Amino acid sequence: MKTALRTCPLCETSCGLRLTLDDAGSVLRVEGDQDDPFSKGFICPKGAALGQLDEDPDRLTRPLVRVDGELRPASWEEAFAEVHRGLGEIMAAHGRDAVALYFGNPTFHTMAGFLYRQPLTQTLGSRNVYSAGTIDQMPKHVASGLMFGDPMAVAVPDLDRTDYMLILGANPVESNGSLCVAPNFKGRLRALQERGGKVVVVDPRRTRTAELADEHLFIRPGTDAYLLFGIVHTLFAEGLTSLDMEVTGLPELRSLASDFTPEVVERACGVPAATTVRLAREIAAAPSASVYARIGTCTAEFGSTAQWLVDVINALTGNLDRAGGVMFAKTAGLEIFRSGQPFATGAWHSRVRGLPEVLGEIPVATMADEIETPGEGQVRALLTVGGNPALSAPGAPRLARALSGLDFMVCVDPYLNETTRHANVILPPPRILQSPHFDFLVQIIMVRNYARFSPPVLPLGQDQRSEASILAKLLLILSGQGPDVGPEVAEEMLLGQLLAAAPGLRDGLDGADGTENILDALLKLGSYGLSLDAMRQAPHGLDLGPLQPRLEEILCTASGKVDLAPAVLAADVSRLLDRLRDPAPEMVLIGRRHLRSNNSWMHNVPSLVGGSNRCTLHVHPRDVARFGLGDRARVKSAAGEVEVSVEATETVMPGVVSLPHGWGHEDSGQAVARSNPGVNANALTDELVVDPVSGNAVFNGVPVQVLPV
Repeated sequence: MKTALRTCPLCETSCGLRLTLDDAGSVLRVEGDQDDPFSKGFICPKGAALGQLDEDPDRLTRPLVRVDGELRPASWEEAFAEVHRGLGEIMAAHGRDAVALYFGNPTFHTMAGFLYRQPLTQTLGSRNVYSAGTIDQMPKHVASGLMFGDPMAVAVPDLDRTDYMLILGANPVESNGSLCVAPNFKGRLRALQERGGKVVVVDPRRTRTAELADEHLFIRPGTDAYLLFGIVHTLFAEGLTSLDMEVTGLPELRSLASDFTPEVVERACGVPAATTVRLAREIAAAPSASVYARIGTCTAEFGSTAQWLVDVINALTGNLDRAGGVMFAKTAGLEIFRSGQPFATGAWHSRVRGLPEVLGEIPVATMADEIETPGEGQVRALLTVGGNPALSAPGAPRLARALSGLDFMVCVDPYLNETTRHANVILPPPRILQSPHFDFLVQIIMVRNYARFSPPVLPLGQDQRSEASILAKLLLILSGQGPDVGPEVAEEMLLGQLLAAAPGLRDGLDGADGTENILDALLKLGSYGLSLDAMRQAPHGLDLGPLQPRLEEILCTASGKVDLAPAVLAADVSRLLDRLRDPAPEMVLIGRRHLRSNNSWMHNVPSLVGGSNRCTLHVHPRDVARFGLGDRARVKSAAGEVEVSVEATETVMPGVVSLPHGWGHEDSGQAVARSNPGVNANALTDELVVDPVSGNAVFNGVPVQVLPV
């Protein structure tokens, strides 16, 4: 038997694992790494099932190429030649905007996904770039960019030192933190309480996090911005502000908040006025406090406004960039994703709906428009990397139909799923344990500075390609160098750009291949002065210390100050006020998170499907009786209709129903997922409704009708 240490790559949490393998390379046991200084032995059910996921018999091991309408196994040479032909013909005939890129969630958790995303985008030169970012997190980047100048300046709660935590629309006990990486979030919240602190959760569901909290408040889905504005109003009205940094926009912010009295807020969101006032007082009075809001607020109509107000409250109460408040992590390597230039959106707009570009991409909510609408710039080909938008995008059934009409499609993916089934070429990356791992971007959202490198546990087979070499070959094809140039040419190109200002580093690089050499260079150029060798010498990971104040280091607004009232966000407040006049829908839909699931790609492991991880409709018993529901219900929205099993529960507030995200596997090539298909919640979400500031899809607060079957 063999023991291997590894970072779990299945979500943001980055837990350390200890794997036991047999001589054939099969995983016999997965345990938490007790010596990891960050996760300290914590493991969740997903991590415990890493071996089953890695050895999934439905994973593709060879490229597939469509011949006479059917996907058939092919050699790598044949597959890349077909990519070169198909994409080349479309770019030659219709221009580069006719080819779109889509990057899925897993690309944030692989080395190659991070290193090649920007080069692929820049080399293609298309305006049609999409990602999972506009499915779940773009409002946070927009709000951070407008306030601090840097969209990657994501302030995370200093969880291990805070005295008070207000959590809105997040369930970190099950997610272990999203845009707030904290292994064993549950244990850390309990430690907060044991040191005399308080946890308050605001959520339309009594989640596992809410059950742990000192207080849980129900709120109408999609109305978090009202509650947050009510807190800001109270801070000003009662003189509870304690700003300790240079800011702009303070008078404008005070004026904007004046309309959101606690009484007005109560009518909008259902939280009693007295409770809003008390929350403001508690945050202001706590020795340290942190306000944290996540996917339930991001995937709402006023997602950017809510995320802006979160950090407004943190700033007004003196809790921004201070121990125990919210702070900015520092990564182990050179932070090449920081431009140092003030953030702006709208460098271009989508062709059909005129939605603004954000972070170099346009909203996935308009991808179907760009494929279906004829004219110059129409998307005719698509390259996806680790994504399944046919399930995860709003209005997913329409997008799935649009994908079937593309002239050409290439997917880098290990599965034949609801999206890749439409492809002309599928290029499968190797198993997880055959790939190196280092979290580049996830380090910016950790509650403690930390880094860990995991070399491959198992070698590549003779007929396998690393993910980096696959993406490198695609980069070379898009750059016009053809399908026969080796991937090392692309690796050298990236390394040369990185070392342009420090050519002397080249001779000392110590990587086993080009990807590891790039990592070594980034570490050596980083502020900690680390190296790949140092990471190898610390297989359990390196504790780089608690978060430290660094706002001054990363702030890059035009004024050089924190902007409390960015013009584009201030302008959207009138829309928030206008919405007060609209009657509240009788029933609305929200999503939900499962501890044993992560989006659409973990439903093919038997141990992760079943129990609480089921695709059922959560309905309050009062609504079950009101609508005369039996075991199943029909749920209708402006976009579509589904029929789903009913699960009566008081954990969801009356007037709200909940469906988990990422199900609907009738067309999957994965046997276990296909036998547990569930329904696609995105048959009910409307791609025409987005947060206009960020372009993020709206999945929470969707008006629906609930009918008996």
